[in-house]
Amino acid sequence: MSLTTAAVEERVRARVISDDPLFRAIPVALRFAASEPLAVRIVFPAGLSPEGTENEWVLPRALLEAGLTAPSGSGDVRVWPCGRVQAVVEFHSPEGVAVVQFDSAALRRFLRRTYDPVTR
Repeated sequence: MSLTTAAVEERVRARVISDDPLFRAIPVALRFAASEPLAVRIVFPAGLSPEGTENEWVLPRALLEAGLTAPSGSGDVRVWPCGRVQAVVEFHSPEGVAVVQFDSAALRRFLRRTYDPVTR
């Protein structure tokens, strides 16, 4: 019997950062699958995109991890710490830029679970 991490999903709340003084909290799913051990997925709910479908970003697990302690990434996704308890993930697409703030503890908990061995 082999020990491996199967699938991990964590539901968290995030804040979309904009020039609006009232931030908007949204539910976000963080996903990891053993079949893609180097990647994590951040899934935003339907209704945020013009098409009304879920918006999913795939990024390296190492990028998310590194961004909790120092600015990391280039290109489409960048991650950096924001104070002692927050982290910011910036997503670039042809439609524009989205800046989303997460509780660092939620991201750390998710990442820790992606490394926890479970019996398949």
